[in-house]
Order: sequence, then structure tokens, then C-alpha cells
Amino acid sequence: MNEIRAIEASQMKEQVGEFKVGDTVKVHFKIVEGKNERIQIYEGLVIAMKNSRIGRTFTVRKNSYGVGVERVFPIHSPRIARVELVRPGKVRRAKLYYIRDKIGKAAKIKELVGKKGDMPKAAAAKAAAQTAPRPEPAEAQA
Repeated sequence: MNEIRAIEASQMKEQVGEFKVGDTVKVHFKIVEGKNERIQIYEGLVIAMKNSRIGRTFTVRKNSYGVGVERVFPIHSPRIARVELVRPGKVRRAKLYYIRDKIGKAAKIKELVGKKGDMPKAAAAKAAAQTAPRPEPAEAQA
């Protein structure tokens, strides 16, 4: 049993893109056509993630010429070149299967403006300036 886990650990990717359900992503995956190998980009909404060590997968849905198309990608596959986050989404569900029934504007996901704990740069600089120790006047030091 430990041998299986060792093989799985050797095949797992170290750098996996930071994305979650509800995000719009571009998946760069390798296509082999005869002797040629090229990278094709598949852009869509992540509607589901399944976690099972090396078998971890995510499902991406997009509309292609008015037809909904879904594709399941294994995260640790050597064919996945990278996963690029296009737009973070704000959702309250783990699986977004209800999007399949929605059409047009109803199928949109709200954009996540800021994560919990994140501050805009201006607000972060202001907060850092307030918490930084202030230098004492020269009269007080003498």
C-alpha cells in the first residue's frame, strides 16, 4: 500500500494553480496530433472540483456556439500545462450544477472583488502608516 502512495506522490504536481469553484479559468493543455504537439486553451467556468489525491479533477463549462460544453480535467495530469485564473467568482455552493439550466445573463456568476482579509493597496498603506512607530521629536530626546 505504501508503494502505491509513493508512486502517486512522485506523479503529483508541486505547483497547482490557485483557483476554486466559481472562478473563470483558462486551461492550457497539450494536444498530440501525430508527431506534432501543441497547446490548446479551454476557457470556462469551474463548476465542480473532486478531491481524491492523484485523481483530483475539476469540471469546466463553457458555451460554444450556443451549446453548453463541459470538460473534466485531472489536475495532476502531465497534459495540463497550466491553469490560469481569469476572473475570481463569488459563489456559496461547492457544485454549480444549477448553471446547466440557466441561459444568458442568468448563468453569470458575480465577481469576487476582494477576498476576506484583503485590503486595497491604498488602505493597506494607510493602515501600515498608522501602526508604524512614530519618530520622537528632537526636543524630547535631549
